[in-house]
Amino acid sequence: MLSLTHGQPATPTTLGKELAVVAHRLGRVLRRIEQQEYLGKWAGATGNFAAHLVAGPELDWEQVADEFTASLGLVWNPLTTQIESHDWQAELYSDIAHFNRVLHNFCTDVWMYIQRGIFKQIPQPGATGSSTMPHKINPIRFENAESNLELSCAILDSLAATLVTSRMQRDLTDSSSQRNIGVGFGHSLLALDNVRRGLGELAVNPDTLGRELDGNWEVLAEAIQTVIRAEIVAGRSHIEDPYAVLKELTRGHSVGRDELVAFVDGLEIGDAAKARLRELTPQTYTGRSAQLVDRLG
Repeated sequence: MLSLTHGQPATPTTLGKELAVVAHRLGRVLRRIEQQEYLGKWAGATGNFAAHLVAGPELDWEQVADEFTASLGLVWNPLTTQIESHDWQAELYSDIAHFNRVLHNFCTDVWMYIQRGIFKQIPQPGATGSSTMPHKINPIRFENAESNLELSCAILDSLAATLVTSRMQRDLTDSSSQRNIGVGFGHSLLALDNVRRGLGELAVNPDTLGRELDGNWEVLAEAIQTVIRAEIVAGRSHIEDPYAVLKELTRGHSVGRDELVAFVDGLEIGDAAKARLRELTPQTYTGRSAQLVDRLG
């Protein structure tokens, strides 16, 4: 698949590797979310066990609090005011917002892959593609996901920013804001459902993949100038500025296979390097893309 960096044709990649990048990013955030501690407070009105000690001075109240909190599936926070400080909530909501933003980036990329023709949309029975243009299949799953992810982030960002503050030992701002936790999570879940369903309605279009690569042989300029540099180091070439040579040949216009082969044949480099470059095509210039996918685990 042709890469686009800054929206311009760049070193080829594979679609599988690009999808693996997204899966890797999401997986890292998910692991942080899974490792998040859920803290609980059980220490009296201002977190000091004052009334507890008066009522039962013989008891180890810290142990009681630790065991009781653990029985609820929480980690006891030993240092609190009238409330548990909510720092763990801010961490969790920030991580979920981070997950949302990675997924949002994926949705916009998929939208552009559809626009380029990399993905074909599979017509769904009974679906209306457009109110007036029957030929259209709009990528609404990904557009709806974008909107829900933005709303989720707005709510979760607000919660993460405000829940960590409380005047002195207690105020009630958190009482109102925490009523929106479910709303923030809900928008994220709606987005996930849209992405899941949207991906199920896509098919890869190999014709577009091949056409884009065949139309951009100039992306091999990177490989050629890098080989020239290696030949210079090895003492088999005296070309002064490999980058400038390739820039003059390729910048701002397309170059075909025949032109590149002729250019390579005229280079002052070793025969083995020439042979290697003659065999190179945009389809094969993907480095270790396929192998890197295996690192996803």
